[in-house]
Amino acid sequence: MASSRGNRRLPRHAAEFLRYFAASAAALGVDFSIYVALTELAGWHYLVSGAAGFSAGAVTVYAMSITWIFSERRFRTIGWEFTIFLAIGIIGLALTELVLYVCTDLSDIDYRLSKVFAAGVVFLFNFGLRKLILFSKSSIWPSRQIPS
Repeated sequence: MASSRGNRRLPRHAAEFLRYFAASAAALGVDFSIYVALTELAGWHYLVSGAAGFSAGAVTVYAMSITWIFSERRFRTIGWEFTIFLAIGIIGLALTELVLYVCTDLSDIDYRLSKVFAAGVVFLFNFGLRKLILFSKSSIWPSRQIPS
């Protein structure tokens, strides 16, 4: 008698969250490597290298978002989708910089550990907004009002 356990699948949202987590881990690897390399090897200020690393990580997670993570897409054109994706990323970058500043300068936490805290906060923020606005059929905007 076959078990029904083998046929169980994760709910779509949970599967997307896990894929986004894996993609974000890969993007964080890109981000963190650039962050530390530019800070340690190139002598850049940690806030500047933080922005550079974050940007490279954002491109990584966007590519994975449209090819692997999300099963639904709200926009028919990549232009609108990428613009909004980047806008959310810019807000995430500002949040990253704020957490880095508060942890590193105000709380005297090592800049690398500060980056780990920032990554956790921004991960949840980015996933929530991107899922709600870009990668679902229903959201805060009625579909007919969204440009294609």
